Amino acid sequence: MLYTIENDKICVAISDVGAEMMSFQLKEDHCEYLWQGDPAYWHGRACNLFPICGRLTDGKYTYRGNTYEMNLHGFARKTAMTVISQKDDEIKFCLTDTESSLKMYPFHFELMIGYRLDGTTVHQTFQVRNTDEKDLIFAVGGHPGFNVPLTAGEKFEDYYVEFDCEKVPKKAILSETCYDTGKREDFPLEDGRRLSLTHDLFDHDAIFLTDMCKGITLKSRCSCKSVHLSYPDMNALGLWHAPKTDAPYVCIEPWYSLPAYDGEVDDLETKQLMITLKPGKVYTNTFTITIA
Repeated sequence: MLYTIENDKICVAISDVGAEMMSFQLKEDHCEYLWQGDPAYWHGRACNLFPICGRLTDGKYTYRGNTYEMNLHGFARKTAMTVISQKDDEIKFCLTDTESSLKMYPFHFELMIGYRLDGTTVHQTFQVRNTDEKDLIFAVGGHPGFNVPLTAGEKFEDYYVEFDCEKVPKKAILSETCYDTGKREDFPLEDGRRLSLTHDLFDHDAIFLTDMCKGITLKSRCSCKSVHLSYPDMNALGLWHAPKTDAPYVCIEPWYSLPAYDGEVDDLETKQLMITLKPGKVYTNTFTITIA
C-alpha cells in the first residue's frame, strides 16, 4: 500500500513494503527527484537496509556457533511494515520479529522508520528497540536513488557531487567480487570537495567511503536543481548506479556498516562497523534529504 505525506512545498509517497520512499516531488514544478525504479537498470527506489548493509560472503553469517542465511541488505526492505502513526506531513512504520525473521536473524527487535517533512527537507529516522534478553547486533542504512539529470536537455556528465567540507575521505578497496578487502586508500576530490559524475565511475560497482564529510550535494553545472543529504551519525557513504550501464540515476547511500570481507563468512559478533544495543535500549539515527 502507498501512503502520501505533504506540506506546502513537497509531496512524498512511501510504500508499506520496507517503508520505502517511492516518490519525492517539488510541488512548485512537479519535478520528480527520486529514481522511479526502471527495471532495465535497477528496480529499487530508496530501499531501507536492516539488519545488515551490503553483501554477506556466500549469503551467510555465523552467530554463537550457528550459521544463518540472509540476502543482500537484509530482509526489512522486502517486508511489509505497519503504519503506527500518520499526520499530514509525518508518518511512522514499524516492523517486529516474526517466526520467519528469527530463522534468518535470531533476535527479538522493534524497527521503526519514520519520515517527517520540514520545508523541502525529509527527515528519515531509524529507531531500533532491543526487545530481546541479549545484545542486539545490527546495522542500518539508506539507499535512495536520484534522477540524473533532473532537468530536460541535460546529460549525466553535467552533474557532480560536492561535499560540505574539504576533507580527503578513505575509499574501501573492493575485490573483483565486490567484497571488502580491508584495504583503504585516500580518495582525492576536485578542489578538495567535488566528484564529477561519469558512468564509468561505477563499472566496478559502488564507491564506498569512510572518514568522509557528513554532508553531500548532488548538483548540475547547467541548472539550479540539487539534492542535499546530511547523515551526521552514519560512518560510511556509498555512491552507485548499475555497473557498466548508462543508468540515468545515482544512489547516495548513508550507511552504518560495510559489506563483508572478501572470502570470509562474518561472525556477527565481530563483523565490522555493527551497532550493539543492550536489552531494553533504543537506538536512533536520522539522515535528511533536501531538494532545491
